[in-house]
Amino acid sequence: MFTQDMVLEKVLVCLRELLPDAREVVADSDLVNDLGIESIKMMDLLMTLEDEYDLSIPINILMDVRTPRQLATSLVASIENGHGSL
Repeated sequence: MFTQDMVLEKVLVCLRELLPDAREVVADSDLVNDLGIESIKMMDLLMTLEDEYDLSIPINILMDVRTPRQLATSLVASIENGHGSL
């Protein structure tokens, strides 16, 4: 069973591992402006999360995602579509 908080925490953990030099990674950090996420790193993050949750994340979810919290919200929707409700 997944909760919004669990998914958000996993996103934050993955980001911290991906960006060990980042000053602070929090739920409302701007992925581009605060964390400097480039497209390659974003794809690495998505692949890690796909493996973690055994799902395929549609790339178009990134159009509306600017923060880890927004990414987690989008992932919850994908998880619900792939595995049933949380």
